[in-house]
Amino acid sequence: MTATSGSAQKIADEFLRAWLGRDVEKALGFLADDIVCEAPSGRFEGLDRYRRFLEPFASSLISGSVIDVLGDDSHAATVYTTETPFAKDFRGMDYITVEDGRISHVISVFDLSPAIRARGNPQQ
Repeated sequence: MTATSGSAQKIADEFLRAWLGRDVEKALGFLADDIVCEAPSGRFEGLDRYRRFLEPFASSLISGSVIDVLGDDSHAATVYTTETPFAKDFRGMDYITVEDGRISHVISVFDLSPAIRARGNPQQ
């Protein structure tokens, strides 16, 4: 991925801003029905399963901000930070694949250290 703009970048940016704004329905509108998500908590297939992954997190957000969105016409990378009731400065990154104008695959990576510290386990 060498470009810094393209259709996947635009879709990824709008998707990210929708769920950071707690608008899960709008965010889900960017996804293919057969979406596949790989995240630290597992692999989720299908729109309904992705909803069950995203909705609890997005609805618990106190705030969120976009650090950057880079991409081309088929792939994008989003980098963001969120504040939740259990952790501040909870950072994440998604590598997004777009096919036929819809997000078909998401690889999510989170910095889990704020959540671990919030649970009182700083050694992990």
